[in-house]
Amino acid sequence: MSKNTSSNKFRTIDVDQYNEDNFKDDDNAVVQDKKGGLSASEIEALIQKGNNGEALKAVLSSAPIGNKNQAEKDAALALVLRVLLSTKSNQVEECVKQLDNDQKDILMKYIYWGFEQPSEGSSAQLLVWHEKTFAVAGNGCIVRVLTDRKQV
Repeated sequence: MSKNTSSNKFRTIDVDQYNEDNFKDDDNAVVQDKKGGLSASEIEALIQKGNNGEALKAVLSSAPIGNKNQAEKDAALALVLRVLLSTKSNQVEECVKQLDNDQKDILMKYIYWGFEQPSEGSSAQLLVWHEKTFAVAGNGCIVRVLTDRKQV
């Protein structure tokens, strides 16, 4: 037989908060604009100096995630592709190892977006970047990128 208790602490949990009808989408949240990044000319100067790792970190840290302005997104993609395509194949792994996990995920998003819009000679270089990023970040990076609702 069960024991009759007078405890009703379990009733303090609001189970209605878990109802599907009360779901609030994250896309409606306020998007923080990361304008602290470098300009295109500063990125180009870093590339000319051979600091592709620093240029990549700067571009990825100022990525317009969640931004609705397509022109800014396209400009960021062009800048990231410029950095990726100017990096030599033997320097790719070193550049990827310098990134933190969030930057690796953003990099993988840009790699996939670059595959969607190929230019002449970009696919081979993007495959190298994909291989090295996957080797460093693992399967989790790809899963996070494919399931993330916020796009670059």
